[in-house]
Amino acid sequence: MKILAVETATEACSAAVLIDGQVIERYQVAPRVHNKLILPMVEAVLAEAGLAVPQLDAIAFGRGPGSFTGVRIAAGVAQGIAFGADLPVVPVSTLAALSLAAMDETGAVLAYACIDARMGEVYWGVYRKTGEYVELLGEEAVLPAEQVAFPEDSRGVGVGSGWGTYGAVLGGRLGPRVEAVLAERFPRAEVIARLGAAGFARGLAVPAERALPVYLRDKVARKMRERG
Repeated sequence: MKILAVETATEACSAAVLIDGQVIERYQVAPRVHNKLILPMVEAVLAEAGLAVPQLDAIAFGRGPGSFTGVRIAAGVAQGIAFGADLPVVPVSTLAALSLAAMDETGAVLAYACIDARMGEVYWGVYRKTGEYVELLGEEAVLPAEQVAFPEDSRGVGVGSGWGTYGAVLGGRLGPRVEAVLAERFPRAEVIARLGAAGFARGLAVPAERALPVYLRDKVARKMRERG
C-alpha cells in the first residue's frame, strides 16, 4: 500500500507517505502559512520515498474538524492531486488521528479528543482503539466544554488543544475517567496516512469530487459554501 497524506487542520502542517508499512513525514508547527508549506512538504516526502504521484494507491487528508481555512487547504490539495492522477481519496477525521496517536503514546484504549474551536467552544470526539483502526463512540460535535458527552464508566487519555484551554472544565466534568492529558498535541499526516490505509482497506475511499471538508459548525460552513 502506497498512500500520500496531508494534514493542515490545526496550527501544525504535515505531509507523509506510507509505503509498505513505513512512513516518511514532514511536520512543522507554523500557524497561518500552511498554504506555503504543504506542497513543498508533499514534494519532499514523495522524493524521499522515490515515488511519483501515479504510483500511489490513494490520497488521504485530514478532513476536519479544525481551522476552516486549514481544512479547506487539505481538502483542496488532496482533490487536486487525486484529480490529476485519477486516484481515490480517503477523508480522515482529525479527532480520530489525535486519538490514535494518543493511544499509541500512552497505551490507553480510549481517547477524549478535544480541539479548541474558539468562540467558547471545542471540537469533541471520543474514540476507542480497535486494532489498527479507531471507533467513534457517539458523535463528533462542536459545543461548550461544559457540555461534552462521554461514555459512562469509561477511562482514557485526553488529547488536543482543547485540554490546554479548558482543562479545568473538562477535568471537572470527566473526573477520574481521565488517566492522562496530552494537551500539546496536533493531528499529524503520519497518523492520517495510517488511518487512511486502514480506511481504504475498509472500502472508505471516495472519488476526488466527494472528498469534502467536515466543519461541524453548520452556519459558518454554509456561509463559506454560499460564497463559492
